Amino acid sequence: MKNLHIVAAASLASCVQGFVPVHKQQHVLSPPLSVSALEPPTLAAAGSNSDDRTPLRQGSYVALVTPMTPTGAIDLQQLRSLLQFHLQAGTDGLCILGTTGEAAVMTMAERKTVLDVAVEEVKGKIPILVGTGTIDPEHVKEQTLQAIDCGCDASLVVTPYYVKPPQRALIKHFETMADLGLPVCIYNVPGRTGVDFLPESIGQVAGHPNIVAVKEATGDVSRVAQIQDACEKNGYKRDELLLLSGDDGSTDEFVLQGGHGCISVTANVAPSAMHQLMMSALKKDIDEVKRINAPLTNLHRDEFIEANPIPIKWAIKRIGQIDCSYLRPPLDELAPEFQGTVESALRDAGLI
Repeated sequence: MKNLHIVAAASLASCVQGFVPVHKQQHVLSPPLSVSALEPPTLAAAGSNSDDRTPLRQGSYVALVTPMTPTGAIDLQQLRSLLQFHLQAGTDGLCILGTTGEAAVMTMAERKTVLDVAVEEVKGKIPILVGTGTIDPEHVKEQTLQAIDCGCDASLVVTPYYVKPPQRALIKHFETMADLGLPVCIYNVPGRTGVDFLPESIGQVAGHPNIVAVKEATGDVSRVAQIQDACEKNGYKRDELLLLSGDDGSTDEFVLQGGHGCISVTANVAPSAMHQLMMSALKKDIDEVKRINAPLTNLHRDEFIEANPIPIKWAIKRIGQIDCSYLRPPLDELAPEFQGTVESALRDAGLI
């Protein structure tokens, strides 16, 4: 792993240096495919800056919600406010338009609006990782090319869900999306998709210049060593890929076992604490990890008391960061019988 060093005596700033390996940087910075190359110029996003990317790095990425009005429109003013909230709190990276962001029920025009706002607010300050994965590869391409045109830094590509592709097809899928030119973070969440992209397969794609990270959301911290072993077996460095936990409840142990950070739902309400947790875990300061994580334990659990992002959106409203916890169908706002549980978890975390 190049341009990334974990040293116990290092400052916090050195713990979040840019990550992309040198041999991958050269490929990443070559001119990628673009929506503007395939469609009339008026359809390309304004302000494209695809050659000016912030590399993915270690630390806490927030799996950001998309704030909405009571009628279901995207609330751009509150989106800007949330982005600034995370900059000020020390969030290390932004993950937008994922499951937590309700991307599955947004139009391409709405996605562009969200991406443009994110680029305007945080481009060059923290990495912008955008969810572009879905079931149809052609739609993944469309969304990835849009992200390139908007000036995002990397794409989060989930394993195609429901259809359960075999491992060889998943390998081809991720390599095809990486060929588009935008750095890719593979997203493995078999509990939602019904398919598990195995460590052995991850090791086979690790050498692709644009495959730079994995969001591992199985909750199995042994996956860290398994993925690193697979990379080594295929002739790559053990730390060839940035490994990010997608399971808040096991994130501390994931990083202590050699992972590099997290993409966190909890960070929506506790961004500073999650940043500090990741910095302490990267330095292998076990006592500090326990101290920081203990108040968050119930929150890690109870933010999933109903389907994500139902509870976390209510929690963000409860701490006063958004005015409305509306979710688009087929989801719904948090049921009244669960609100006390989430409120108690926020109180335990010192957030209210």
